[in-house]
Amino acid sequence: MSKGTTSEIVLRNLGKTKIKITPIGQGVMQFAGGTTFMKFVYPALTDKESNSIVKTALDGGINWFDTAEAYGFGLSEEKLSKGLQAAGIEDEEVVIATKWMPMMRRAESIRKTIANRLKHLHPYSIDLHQIHMPYSLSSFQKQFDAMADIFEEGHIKSIGISNFSAKQMRKAHEILEEKDLVLASNQVNYSLIKRNIESNGVLDAAKELGITIISWSPLQSGILSGKFHKDKEMFKNQPAVRRLRSRNQIKESQNLIDVLENIAANHKATITQVALNWLVNFHGKIVVAIPGATKANQAESNSRAMRIQLSKNELKEIDEKSRQFI
Repeated sequence: MSKGTTSEIVLRNLGKTKIKITPIGQGVMQFAGGTTFMKFVYPALTDKESNSIVKTALDGGINWFDTAEAYGFGLSEEKLSKGLQAAGIEDEEVVIATKWMPMMRRAESIRKTIANRLKHLHPYSIDLHQIHMPYSLSSFQKQFDAMADIFEEGHIKSIGISNFSAKQMRKAHEILEEKDLVLASNQVNYSLIKRNIESNGVLDAAKELGITIISWSPLQSGILSGKFHKDKEMFKNQPAVRRLRSRNQIKESQNLIDVLENIAANHKATITQVALNWLVNFHGKIVVAIPGATKANQAESNSRAMRIQLSKNELKEIDEKSRQFI
């Protein structure tokens, strides 16, 4: 076994629920590649390719997957279900998180669309249902009333949010607490080069209230792999949306990448794996991550990130080198 590695993956509670998840889950937004707005960012995946990603993630010890209604209008959910079935996975063996899209919609559509979510994911349950963003035509009260209703009716097993501010998190928690329910999670963009939740109150609120932070884009669209730092031509070939968003981050993160590379070498790991491991361990058990994958080997790398054991000094060194991004 390599220096600083472990064969054991310790499960964590999803917020204050009894749902147990691995520190890293598999995001499957990429399963909707080639459709809707996704076609500008991700290529279409065949069922064989997406099935392989699911199987590889499972084989690596990952026990949960994150998808959403907005990812191809259910296509990502369908392909996830196909992948799980192809792998011979039973409902109780996997945790599935999906999301309701609130944009230009009222709370009533939460109930109207839950049947579609379950249809696309059949035969699997919805363990975590999240409000994708804090932008609905209805009040928070009505949205969480609707979420509470479908929870009480047994359609979902827990309630979460995504892209909510600290103030909005607290309001959601308050509404659900009045119903004797818990807010399980808040899914936000958090990475070593986007650490603003540490200064805007989101992480503090999560720690105080026992709400899990789910990090989306934990590798910041591949920047934290270090590949774009080494190959500028590769970056030029990325979609325009990604280039515009990432150019400055690449320039500003070179010193961090150098540190990650040195630590990775000590653990016979990759830069990506070290970046993910720091993210899910530096703040204790409050943060989990859902890196995506368009290839099976990326899913394998994601799962291996859970088995690295960074020392306290290594965690501190990475923290210090990335504090400019708080």
